[in-house]
Amino acid sequence: MNNDIIEGNWKQLTGEVQKQWGKLTNDQLDQVNGNRTKLIGKVQESYGIARDEAEKQVKEWEKSRAA
Repeated sequence: MNNDIIEGNWKQLTGEVQKQWGKLTNDQLDQVNGNRTKLIGKVQESYGIARDEAEKQVKEWEKSRAA
């Protein structure tokens, strides 16, 4: 899944994102607004994990969506 797909379908994906990362608030998801880099940052911030780990989690989530 590429960034254009995330941006274009963000409203539909927010529920799935919130299932995956339950600590993310609606306000945070509004701030992300489909931007993959911002999503990684919010996951990192909310879960107190390294950027590499947050990026890995987002990449794995994207792969699961593409399957």
